Amino acid sequence: MSLFKQINTAEQKIIDLQIEDGLDDVIDAAHLTVLPALIDPHVHFRAPGHEYKENWTTASAAALAGGVTEVFDMPNNNPAIVSQQTLAGKKNLIEKQLALAGIPLRYHLYFGATPDNFNKFSHIKDQTIGIKMFMGSSTGDLLVDKPADQEKIFQKSSDLDLIVAVHAEDEAIIQNQKQKIQNPNVSDHSKIRDRQTAITAVKQAILLAEKYQTRLYICHVSTKEEIDLIRQAKQKGIKVYCEITPHHLFLNQNAYDKLGAKAQMNPPLRTSDDQQALWQAINDGTIDTIGTDHAPHTLIEKSQPYPQSPSGVPGIETSLPLLLSAHHQGKISLQKIIDLTRRNIQKIFNLPNNNDWVIVAMNQTKPVNNTKLKTKCGWSPFNGWELIGWPIYTILNNKIYII
Repeated sequence: MSLFKQINTAEQKIIDLQIEDGLDDVIDAAHLTVLPALIDPHVHFRAPGHEYKENWTTASAAALAGGVTEVFDMPNNNPAIVSQQTLAGKKNLIEKQLALAGIPLRYHLYFGATPDNFNKFSHIKDQTIGIKMFMGSSTGDLLVDKPADQEKIFQKSSDLDLIVAVHAEDEAIIQNQKQKIQNPNVSDHSKIRDRQTAITAVKQAILLAEKYQTRLYICHVSTKEEIDLIRQAKQKGIKVYCEITPHHLFLNQNAYDKLGAKAQMNPPLRTSDDQQALWQAINDGTIDTIGTDHAPHTLIEKSQPYPQSPSGVPGIETSLPLLLSAHHQGKISLQKIIDLTRRNIQKIFNLPNNNDWVIVAMNQTKPVNNTKLKTKCGWSPFNGWELIGWPIYTILNNKIYII
């Protein structure tokens, strides 16, 4: 048994934390704080098909470095996860890569919706965390943009009590905006995928959730108007939940000037007013979860001229330090961080509790450093940011990992 002696808790108590790891260590933890390990409900670990920029060996190490012990991986792989065969193949590949890493990361997989695979949902119901539907095009080739097909997916998912997670951008608006903007550069990304693309898609998703009584999980909400729609839907009793990302909380569209394509993601960065609306929605309870949307690409890929540069940024290692820094600034309580990154996710997705922990040095200040990251892509949009509060140990299944 390892003992973290005199450690602080989020409730401002001092306890001795015992870890049944078969060892006999005593660690003076009077300067440390223990929090429940994080669950990340939105990651892209890139296997199968794009292991050159991330795989489960590197990503599991990155997860532990961010205090994360459980993840939900998205289905827009190559091949896309849209059948029993591709789902089983992905699980086999993940198990091999985690074994190579020696990290038994807890994970769940989304099943990708296509216009015509809804009849397969019953076959994979017990093998997936939910159905992922891309209402607008993003990385990969998964797209369900026709309302009739969207209806079938919501109806079938309701019948099976499967949650539907949506990438809520309207494809018709995206394509129309592309035609309007000639010779775009990366700063036009937020205009091509303008706020109306998100608002229109969120309205449609909420309508379908209400019509079929489907549980709806809206990924990476980015605008004030989406928040207002979701707040109203919750007040009506519609079963809708929403997620925000650290990059939409901590960056806005001014970041294109410094970061270029390293600030390019779908949905894109918004205004400072939208950022303020997201923070308000955190504290009034409208926002349910934080998912990193960890989506690595290589720096070579990101250096391509727009629009050849791909959308997506890594984030699993920096999410907790960013949130702890915001806590130091008085923006968010530790209890709210725990709710958004653990408790609410367990409730929404009916997950069992576990005894995983992250132990942080609340007052440690250091910069995000690209050369220290575990992710295979080796960069962060937050490189150079001085953050206060960093993971020191992550405890997964009674094993202590030193960060």
